[in-house]
Amino acid sequence: MNISISESHQKDIAHALHPYTNLDAHEQQGPLVISRGEGIYVWDDQGNKYLEGLGGLWCVSLGFSEHRLAQAAAAQFAALPYSHTFAHRSTEPVIELAEKLINMAPAPMTKAFFLNSGSEAIDAMIRFTWYYNNGRGLPKKKKIISRKRGYHGVTVAGGSLTAIPLMQNDFDLPLDRMLHTDTAGFYRYGLPGESEEDFATRLADSLEQLILTEGPDTVAAFVAEPVMGAGGVMTPPATYFEKIQAVLKKYDVLMVADEVICGFGRTGNMWGSQTYGIEPDMVTCAKQLSSGYLPISALMISDKVYDVLKEQSKKHGALGMGYTYGGHPVSCAVALETLKIYEERKIVEHVQQVAPQFQRRLAALGDSPIVGEARGVGLIGALELVADKNTKEQYPADMKVGAQLVARALALGLIVRALPGDVIGICPPLIITEAQINELFDSLDKAVRDTAVTLRAAA
Repeated sequence: MNISISESHQKDIAHALHPYTNLDAHEQQGPLVISRGEGIYVWDDQGNKYLEGLGGLWCVSLGFSEHRLAQAAAAQFAALPYSHTFAHRSTEPVIELAEKLINMAPAPMTKAFFLNSGSEAIDAMIRFTWYYNNGRGLPKKKKIISRKRGYHGVTVAGGSLTAIPLMQNDFDLPLDRMLHTDTAGFYRYGLPGESEEDFATRLADSLEQLILTEGPDTVAAFVAEPVMGAGGVMTPPATYFEKIQAVLKKYDVLMVADEVICGFGRTGNMWGSQTYGIEPDMVTCAKQLSSGYLPISALMISDKVYDVLKEQSKKHGALGMGYTYGGHPVSCAVALETLKIYEERKIVEHVQQVAPQFQRRLAALGDSPIVGEARGVGLIGALELVADKNTKEQYPADMKVGAQLVARALALGLIVRALPGDVIGICPPLIITEAQINELFDSLDKAVRDTAVTLRAAA
């Protein structure tokens, strides 16, 4: 049935509830309806073309028209459209994907547990952590530490670790057992005259003090993104993870790497953990695992965690959790094909080749009078907008300067995202070329300049 664009938009306003959206404003302005994609570009229902500068939601690594993924899905649909992994049941895509992930993990892992989203992977990590420490006879060791401005999903438990006010305000979060330590963002939180190494030392000391204050016998795990994504694309300061992990080992606290955004080449290595020297006990991954084509995530666990889980399941008769669609054979088949493409086309090597141009163009925007810092690694980056470059003073929140810039970029055919604190997130598909990187930053540069002119005129 064909309906007009205006009728389609009205139906959306009438019936669809949009996440991370001002619901009142949506009733006035309506949706941006994306109709098709090709390569790193998408088109809306009015025929306007956009360079997708955020890869959907940090996830579409292979672009929007990878036919091999469509073919892998179709073949699996035809062979076996659904099965589950409860009670010893398995499928060939599950088996092959689990083997592949374990063999490519950033640290020695032994098992992969499949779920549907990064949020679910974090939720499972929390449950496994509690189950693990109960199995070790440590019933008080249950608290999970994340970092302020860290993003770890939106389940009730994961949302408690996502220490960003918008995601917690009036949702009655965080829950008990969830603690928050310092943000590893040197530009915004470093002290005058402090080096990155000194900043890292201060944050490690602060984490240790938090553990001591709470009681080491009550703290179970620390979870961190190698690069903080939705919280502002913050790269860790030099020596940060080295010093943090020393504290965790001292107090028998699990290190959990949340690789949902960083995994599969984004930082210039297959894993963000490899880029920053993280040796995790558990790893969450999602998003680029299937290039965003189908919902899938995984939680990988190490021997020391699995051995306890095995004894616990023996004690209780079974591992008492699972998801109807976890390990869905079609999602697993698409993820497996995605990983094959990464290898065959040397996607990580491609990122390493084009990332210098991406980072050069990104850094050049740091000269703008409204950009306090341009930061990033690999093919992920951000601009932090400020009212005063010398003092790092931010614009009043009600000015929504980040949203203004994003709107200008959209009018120029570029999709980027405004993050909390007037930070502009950039995360294009990994297949982007140097010419397309220049196209992206030519548009972003104009959006920055136009926004600066408007702000000067309003001053």
